[in-house]
Amino acid sequence: MNTPAHLIFGAAAFGRPGQPKLTIAALVGAFAPDASLYAMAGISLFVLGIPAETVFRELYYSAAWQQVFAIDNSFVFWGALLAAAAWRRWPVLVAFSGAGLLHLAMDFPLHGHDARMHFWPVSSWVFESPFSYWDSRNWAHVVGPIELGVSMALCGLLLVRFKSWTMRITTAVLAAAELSANGVWRFVF
Repeated sequence: MNTPAHLIFGAAAFGRPGQPKLTIAALVGAFAPDASLYAMAGISLFVLGIPAETVFRELYYSAAWQQVFAIDNSFVFWGALLAAAAWRRWPVLVAFSGAGLLHLAMDFPLHGHDARMHFWPVSSWVFESPFSYWDSRNWAHVVGPIELGVSMALCGLLLVRFKSWTMRITTAVLAAAELSANGVWRFVF
């Protein structure tokens, strides 16, 4: 899924009105599995000046980058973190790790040739889904609109649940980002 959709889903599932620490933890946890991609791609593109085609057609698939993705996209890691947080009854860490685990659960069936080692360190197996949120060769023309529709419905839910202007503005920004990201994939691919 697009990163803004992950934040929307994470906030809807684990954010709580009147509890900003939980909501922030949910947003950060929902972003965390994509953070390394943004950092590595950002440095490669904007600091090192590597062309986008090289970054996304070569570096993304390199063993080094895939190993980083295996760590921050591991069901094992995120599941253990959620179990520890629930056992210790740390609600902020439950929101963070729950949103991270939800991110992985939503990505798992929607990545084809760009899939990750979701069961590292137990296994380096990669599930290449026949469905993709971005690649039209793998049903993105169907998956993308569904992702967008559910994301917008959840934004509506967030706007009803949260009364603070901060969260309402955050929701509006996430909705705009999801609309933009979802449209870009259809245009490019």
